[in-house]
Amino acid sequence: MRRDQFESFKKFIERLNEESPFYKQKFKISGVSIEDIKSPDDIEKLPFTTKEELRDIYPLGLQAVPDEKVVRIHSSSGTTGKPIIIPYTAQDVDDWAVMMARCYKTAGVTPMDRVQITPGFGLWTAGIGFQAGVEKLGAMAIPIGPGNTEKQLQMMMDLKTTVFTATSSYALVLAEEVAKRGIRSNIHLKKGIIGSERWGEKMRSRIKNELNVDIYDIYGLTEIYGPGISIDCDCHTGLHYWDDYLYFEIINPATEKPVEEGQYGELVITTLKKEGAPLLRYRTRDITRLIPGECPCGLKFPRHDIIVGRTDDMVKVKGVNIYPGQIDELLRDIDGCSSEYQVVIEHINGKDVMKLRVETECRVEKDGVERIIAEHFKRKIGILIETEAVSLGELPRSEKKSKRILDYRYQ
Repeated sequence: MRRDQFESFKKFIERLNEESPFYKQKFKISGVSIEDIKSPDDIEKLPFTTKEELRDIYPLGLQAVPDEKVVRIHSSSGTTGKPIIIPYTAQDVDDWAVMMARCYKTAGVTPMDRVQITPGFGLWTAGIGFQAGVEKLGAMAIPIGPGNTEKQLQMMMDLKTTVFTATSSYALVLAEEVAKRGIRSNIHLKKGIIGSERWGEKMRSRIKNELNVDIYDIYGLTEIYGPGISIDCDCHTGLHYWDDYLYFEIINPATEKPVEEGQYGELVITTLKKEGAPLLRYRTRDITRLIPGECPCGLKFPRHDIIVGRTDDMVKVKGVNIYPGQIDELLRDIDGCSSEYQVVIEHINGKDVMKLRVETECRVEKDGVERIIAEHFKRKIGILIETEAVSLGELPRSEKKSKRILDYRYQ
């Protein structure tokens, strides 16, 4: 931690103690005095903030400024519980736009580019965040929003879109439609900026090859600002994050202690400048690692690795912990398998049954690839499963995030 960053951190917790009713109470309950935080090592003494706490103080318990300073509200989807409401001040909105513009610049986007924005607008942060960054950079924003693939492709061709932003699931939909219609020669895309969900190397390669674009992985979450808190560069050796606005830690999610440098763990974020809804040591549940050393691209901002999973997307089957990232890695090494899969877990006759459905190329003999997938799964992950090879395009596609694991055991 740089000395100037630690000074920013100390000013941040002093402000929390003065202006945030939520954190005033939290410091009081934890028994921690901010005067005790004299070095970066002391940060461990400060309490974490969790998603459950933010749901408990719904709707505006996190707000740390008077109402007249709040200019906008965003919200998480609330699909797994109460939504988390995040108020923004004008300064927060501007800071977010600055970070988003940095992301575009890091990906090589210039004011001459035309950026088609396909994620949703409204309470979700994605669409409006991508648009604000385009405008801050000075490029042309084409804010179409989600869905309506026919119109998306028509606008891409007519307006000669050079950059698009999307979830990986919808980027795949667009790539498949371009290939199906044979219109790649009419598409002027050069770059794709993809975020919102984790994705494997096979999916990345399919999108890149079908659309003939360079792909950049962007990261963010509603509770922090939205998309744009980090992005990878042309070297693709990790995502640069903006440490003048954010402090990143990696902890062991079980022990809640810092991991050794370069080791994987749960990402914890502190917002050093946020006014409306500041967050101290927020447990994101995302699994990644901090990458030591400087990037070959020369950018001085530090890096974290791609998000390899979440602490809450694990399922336990027959006593074995299984993450979607493990399945991505397994399928990557099997010839003929697509990036798209679906897991169905049921409890039948007193035991758990897991079926892995995988899209395969038409040249592949399905019985053979099903056997190979089952053998790899047993060897690498440790349990016997049922497998089903299906044709390309047979599994559901999504304009937002794909639901890959369907667990029916507790319904």
